[in-house]
Amino acid sequence: MTRIIVVEDDSWMREELIDVLQKEGFEAIAVTDFHDIALQIATLAPDLVLLDINLPEQSGFDICKTLKSKGIGPILILTSRDKLQDELHGLHLGADDYLIKPCNRDRLLARIQNLLRRFKGQPDLIDGGRFSLDPNTFTLYKGSESIRLSENEGKILLALVENKPGIVSKSTLSERLWGTDEYIDENALQVNLTRLRKTLRPLNLEDEIETIRGQGYRLRGQLKS
Repeated sequence: MTRIIVVEDDSWMREELIDVLQKEGFEAIAVTDFHDIALQIATLAPDLVLLDINLPEQSGFDICKTLKSKGIGPILILTSRDKLQDELHGLHLGADDYLIKPCNRDRLLARIQNLLRRFKGQPDLIDGGRFSLDPNTFTLYKGSESIRLSENEGKILLALVENKPGIVSKSTLSERLWGTDEYIDENALQVNLTRLRKTLRPLNLEDEIETIRGQGYRLRGQLKS
């Protein structure tokens, strides 16, 4: 059953949305604790999120940004804020659609179905912290932005993400890139890492890869406290 999370602080509107969704055959779950909303949503693994903007503890814009950085979506912002700048801001942060409430029931359901069709069959993304990675196409997502990595760049980053928070040795990366760890061409490995960092630069992610002298590489900031 398709699971939709409703993030709405107005109890009347929240109940109305839940009722509409359930009558259409969706599994509708309401968020009523407005602390750590993004974490709650990620735990529930929704197929779609209906997200208000004006919330008690955190702006829906911030929640949207966090969810998209983790590869969670689609996100349909449903809000009373009808200014164009708010809509553009939400879409820039990665929201997949934006509707003004009160909203016609049929229009809302049509937008939901459209988003579900668009996202149907998309592969699971791997959480890299500040970004998500499609392990099949080596496409990296950060918010509303994305970059397609080369095969070698993708293999390196995938190894780092899969092994976080640990250190990935040079021999392991050599095995990933060239199928052997018997001979490590450190210059060739360094060239590939330099290219990867350069590719990540437009998304301000070039510093995510940390060199651990004499050991290998890891994703920065991923060590457990």
